[in-house]
Amino acid sequence: SYEARAAAAAAVAEAAQARAAVEGVRLSKLMAERGICSRREADEFIERGWVFVDGRRVSELGVRVAEDVRIHLAPEATRTQQQRATILLHKPVGYVSGQPEPGYAPAVSLIGPDNQADRDTAQRFHPSHLKNLAPAGRLDIDSTGLLVLTQDGRVARQLIGEDSKVEKEYIVRVEGRLAENGLALLNHGLWLDDRPLRPAEVEWINDEQLRFVLREGRKRQIRRMCELVGLKVVGLKRVRIGRVKLGDLPLGQWRFLREDERFG
Repeated sequence: SYEARAAAAAAVAEAAQARAAVEGVRLSKLMAERGICSRREADEFIERGWVFVDGRRVSELGVRVAEDVRIHLAPEATRTQQQRATILLHKPVGYVSGQPEPGYAPAVSLIGPDNQADRDTAQRFHPSHLKNLAPAGRLDIDSTGLLVLTQDGRVARQLIGEDSKVEKEYIVRVEGRLAENGLALLNHGLWLDDRPLRPAEVEWINDEQLRFVLREGRKRQIRRMCELVGLKVVGLKRVRIGRVKLGDLPLGQWRFLREDERFG
């Protein structure tokens, strides 16, 4: 009968729910999703016994938990996170953000004692600041401006995670003839790689320069957007990521992110 089939279906659904609750989600994945730390850091903290779930210490990797559990870190984990450096670099043209390419130096090679702009006011550079230091986002080899490098998985996730909404602002020098509805299309309506782009904010600063504010970072996105509306980019500089500005940081120099600065 219909009632019997409905009851059987309800029983199957209930069993599936119960099974999901038992199976749960990996603790390290849940910690990353909540922005507590990266998955790699989560595994490290769990192994060290620095993670508590609903008040109980968890020290076994691969543990699954329900999605609504309370998670907190031991003070040692919090201190470890606070010691992880986040560095702001004014990247020159000719340096690659991430993986080195033949003939080109990676941006991280500029991080050292000689290039530290804030050495009189912040902590001094130490070689330990280079351990696991990775760029949180790209800046093309022929672009300049603000590049963030971090040891902190939370910062990386905030800036380049799938659901990141952090704004990035650029000053873009262009040449060519803008298509009739080009400015409107730059703001919203263009597609790249068979996918629509998120709405952007694009406006003229003067006859040669546009200001772009983006909330995503596809490969060579601004250059490709401009090509689609008849413009060629001849200079590109990133001047802001979230609330953090490049400001007067000299070209080729770097400084630490200050305690009072936040991207989001």
